[in-house]
Amino acid sequence: MKASVEQLRNEYAFSERRACRLLELPVSTFRHRPVSKDDDLRERLQSLARERPRFGYRRLHALLGDQPAVNHKRVFRVYQEAGLAVKRRKRKRLVRVGNPLQAVSFPNEEWALDFLSDAIGSGRRIRLLNAADAYTRECLALQVDTSFASRRVTRVLEQVIEERGHQPVRIRCDNGPEFTSRHFLGWCKDRNIELAYIQPGRPMQNGRLESLNGKVRDEFLNVSWFLNLFDARRQAADWRRDYNEARPHSSLAYRTPAAFAKIAQGLCSAERRKGPQPPAPSSAPPSPLAALSGQVDVVH
Repeated sequence: MKASVEQLRNEYAFSERRACRLLELPVSTFRHRPVSKDDDLRERLQSLARERPRFGYRRLHALLGDQPAVNHKRVFRVYQEAGLAVKRRKRKRLVRVGNPLQAVSFPNEEWALDFLSDAIGSGRRIRLLNAADAYTRECLALQVDTSFASRRVTRVLEQVIEERGHQPVRIRCDNGPEFTSRHFLGWCKDRNIELAYIQPGRPMQNGRLESLNGKVRDEFLNVSWFLNLFDARRQAADWRRDYNEARPHSSLAYRTPAAFAKIAQGLCSAERRKGPQPPAPSSAPPSPLAALSGQVDVVH
């Protein structure tokens, strides 16, 4: 209210009495200057805050004891006015731009990486590095170990690249330390591989690999018992071979991933031998590879 009186006086050159009369405010109330009675309390709080710099106002209020007419609301007001509030250390949170799933049109266009966790018979925890081709749905790697550093991850990827003879155009992964380390970033930059990070808490942005993770969990981990780490590695290799070569995949018209990859590789080789073609009219039928790629857009 006093601020409103001052505004009237400044903007309209009203006298003090006229401004107070318009706002129905007694002149004595406007002229009253409160006398602070918190000096002793402020000094006591400052003294306690120097002794206990990380204490908040509630603990300082408890240390004040049974002083008369001091409740927690008054302590909080004086505590704030004296600038004694404890500064909270804000956690640094990673901010990622949304990177939804993109349509893939040829093998090795995008590989997806993620980790799973389980335990062996002794109760020791193990981790599984899962890698998949987003187009052919092949399980490229299912490595088992007690831990995975970024250098171990890149060694696995180099082994897969050597076996396939091709490296991916893009790698899709989450924001784990194995995928955000300087070594992994440098390795991808040296090989000119694009990184597609998903947003934290949005696993659906890596939906194709999450689908494979569900199959690994349901068809392998939940029905297997591992004697030791070496037994887990052996069973993982056997399951990966069966998944790629024997298990029909519903998103590939119930072909196996290996059979689908062979067909796609043959079509890619045929299109490369043809060389660049002039743009076809809109009524022309799509190429065989384009028709084949349309069968892998749905995640199952």
